[in-house]
Amino acid sequence: MKHLTRNDYAAALAVMARLQPAAGDARTFASEVVLALTEFVASELTTLSECDLVTGHRCVVGLPGVRLGDRDIESFDRHFFEHPLVRFHGFEGGRVTRRISDSLSRSEFRRSAIYADYYLRVGLEHTVAVPLLIDGRKLVSAVLNRRGLDFSERDCERLEVLRPHLAFLYCQATRHAAGPWVADEAPLVPAAAEVGAEALTPRENEVLRWLAHGKTDAEIAAVLGLSPRTVQKHLEHIYIKLGVETRTAAVMRSMAKRLQH
Repeated sequence: MKHLTRNDYAAALAVMARLQPAAGDARTFASEVVLALTEFVASELTTLSECDLVTGHRCVVGLPGVRLGDRDIESFDRHFFEHPLVRFHGFEGGRVTRRISDSLSRSEFRRSAIYADYYLRVGLEHTVAVPLLIDGRKLVSAVLNRRGLDFSERDCERLEVLRPHLAFLYCQATRHAAGPWVADEAPLVPAAAEVGAEALTPRENEVLRWLAHGKTDAEIAAVLGLSPRTVQKHLEHIYIKLGVETRTAAVMRSMAKRLQH
């Protein structure tokens, strides 16, 4: 995540805090994800899309008052199995945030049937997809689209930071739902971020708790009666155990773990 700053991680943490209360209802969560991601990474059209990898049909939740027409949906479905992101995430085993431009050059994409029949019709040029669930038959992704500039590496990194947490919250929201947006499989969380990390000690948990309140190393040291150097060593151990590299990422990871219990 070489392009991200502390502000990027803080913004991602704010998105998680916003979405957590919505995780009790599938439809509410779908709508909130679309709203939150549109603000997190600018796009002209953001959707939460559930694709049936057998039938080649998708269900889409978009912004309030913004929806694709029936002809547009039919056009997309007609070229469903040709879509580079459907192929990458649904059939090739891809598990990370990806743009169409990561699979095809702009000229190749513009020569494709799906561009001529769908993207040109709806006036969109660039797409990035964030996979939340893949279970062999179903692919669920947050999908962002633009007309002008393509999504940058930093845009993709910002979305990838959120991806495992969105995946978990999506599965929480759909666990007891009926109809669309039902997910019985595990979310797409990297193995190192699941249950393999060694448990934090009571002191490390105290350090992490004050870290989540925005305290500096010196302030944490004063509160806990430690030296700043000892706090730094605790943080090093926390980073290793949680599989992260920054203070904000550690807070985000610990929040996601609490949501799992």
